[in-house]
Amino acid sequence: MKKFLAVLTVIIAFVGFTAMQTSQSEFKFEKETHDFGKIAQGTPVSYSFKFSNSGSEPIIISDVKPSCGCSVAEFTKTPIKPGDTGTIKVTFNAASKAPFTKSFTVTSNTKTPVKTLYIKGIVE
Repeated sequence: MKKFLAVLTVIIAFVGFTAMQTSQSEFKFEKETHDFGKIAQGTPVSYSFKFSNSGSEPIIISDVKPSCGCSVAEFTKTPIKPGDTGTIKVTFNAASKAPFTKSFTVTSNTKTPVKTLYIKGIVE
């Protein structure tokens, strides 16, 4: 019975401390998916995902990984203070004719540490 109470106390303490950690950074993207529509084959296209820090701590983006080698991403490397804005610019090389959907995995110190952004369209 004493072991049970000890374990229960630890669980309650953990939940309590976790609930108190509300001061974190958080992304607020204008949009998380961009549709290029129809684009020409062989022409790279770019889009800048704009976001703001709606939290109380600076956002630090550690990495943005594209889902394939046909895409690259550039992102704000400096910490984004609460209330400030940043961008993640993605570029897709439209090499082959076909519809496409590509994802970019954003890793950061935010409340949701892994976020996925998408681009899509049709290469003609």
